Amino acid sequence: MTRVPVQPEMLRWACERAGYDVAHFAEYMPQLAAWVRRERQPTLKQLEELARRTHTPFGYLFLPEPPEERLPVPDYRTVAGTVEARPSPDLLDTLYTMQRRQMWLRESLVEKEVEPLAFVASARLADEPDAVGREMRRVLGLEDRWAAGVRTWQDAVSALHRAITQLGVMAVINGVVGNNTHHRLSVKEFRGFALLDPYAPLIFVNGADAKSAQMFTLAHELAHIWLGTEGLSGFKALLPGGSDVESWCNRAAAELLLPARELRACWREVRQVASPFEKLARMFKVSPVVAARRALDMNFVDRSTFVDFYERYVKQERTGGTMSGGGNFYNNQNTRIGKLFATQVLCAAMEGRIGFKEAYDLTGLRGGAFQEYARRLGMALP
Repeated sequence: MTRVPVQPEMLRWACERAGYDVAHFAEYMPQLAAWVRRERQPTLKQLEELARRTHTPFGYLFLPEPPEERLPVPDYRTVAGTVEARPSPDLLDTLYTMQRRQMWLRESLVEKEVEPLAFVASARLADEPDAVGREMRRVLGLEDRWAAGVRTWQDAVSALHRAITQLGVMAVINGVVGNNTHHRLSVKEFRGFALLDPYAPLIFVNGADAKSAQMFTLAHELAHIWLGTEGLSGFKALLPGGSDVESWCNRAAAELLLPARELRACWREVRQVASPFEKLARMFKVSPVVAARRALDMNFVDRSTFVDFYERYVKQERTGGTMSGGGNFYNNQNTRIGKLFATQVLCAAMEGRIGFKEAYDLTGLRGGAFQEYARRLGMALP
């Protein structure tokens, strides 16, 4: 049995990278502690198991010292005076997967001589965000008070997701890594991100978040596409004092979801009720804290009223998402993969431009699952 030398620092790094210490993984791999103490050496099979359990690229374990893993996009989660923790393997895996899908779709569309999307990077930071929010709403085709006519937050998220996809944006909502329900994405780590491209812009929403929060994330990341600034969002900037880019995107998203003209009329109806922000949230299908921040920006309430409500809300906030019931596997793929991307991959496979193995790798679906999803999209494979 061949044993291989591995630096103890790499073993500790792999465990910490996954968010735990050596003792945690030693419960599953009793010899791990002895490897760290250099008393024994692992076999290749044992190292493969450690890489699998810690979600570490196998080759990394043979490095002489831990690499510095950086986010491949700008980080807009940071607020002044704070330092973000090392990105988790789940976040990095998700980002890399989305980048690969975006690159593939871009190349496919360019080959077909598709025109770039005119709205991508069409705005500037000097532009009035409310005006851009109204333009976004117009381009999406959303009518006045459309959300009030939608029964649930889930229906509202689905309607907004569908409208964004129809623009040519890859809109992905997923609360797990790929289809692995054992690896749920952390809402505390991030709520969404945007990847810029004139042919295949992509927005990702953390589906582990509450549906009301997903509404705002969809709008916020779409504002990033309009502004031409990709990056990772966490919405700490909903409190006054966020970065210029995040504040701009928040305002554009707020005008998209809670137009000033509609909100002004609604405020007269709800200002005297016991819970005006919750009432507005139900009307516009957003979270109460988003409604409260919009009321602050429009000078309906003062800063202290907003901050008091914000602090109370954060203490009692419970993120739900779609994870508890699981939902239909194939219906979930419409948001986890997206019809726009899936249809392009299926067409390429059917036309012989890519092999089925590559199609499986791109979509994360294999064999029968791939065939069944294609059938449900109305694309029967040979």
